[in-house]
Amino acid sequence: MIRTLTITTTHQGLMEVTNRIAAVVADADLAEGLCTIFIRHTSASLVIQENADPSARHDLEAWLNRLVPEDDPTFTHRDEGPDDMPSHIKAALTATSMSIPIVGGRLALGRWQGIFLWEHRRRSHQRELVVHIA
Repeated sequence: MIRTLTITTTHQGLMEVTNRIAAVVADADLAEGLCTIFIRHTSASLVIQENADPSARHDLEAWLNRLVPEDDPTFTHRDEGPDDMPSHIKAALTATSMSIPIVGGRLALGRWQGIFLWEHRRRSHQRELVVHIA
């Protein structure tokens, strides 16, 4: 089963999509298998991260912004603004796909784990996630 989800982001940062992915898994009605998620963009990414304390997400976002600042004078790719090249680097440093086992008909995530779309651009976007259940 393959399903494409459209996620609207409103700003730069981590956006939890665990429930949206879990709904696709539930619809598949598969006791055991694998859920693969792929984001069809080069300026956003996917991560599994703590979903209990928002300060963990805030610290991670702040750290990556320090690692890849928007004002780096060596960047030449700036077609869509100062966050253009940094967003591509951030996506390259994280992940564009992930696979999560399905056990007992549910994602086998740990107690504090959530699936996050990481928007690296400052303005809103329509992001597509392709979810494959097998």
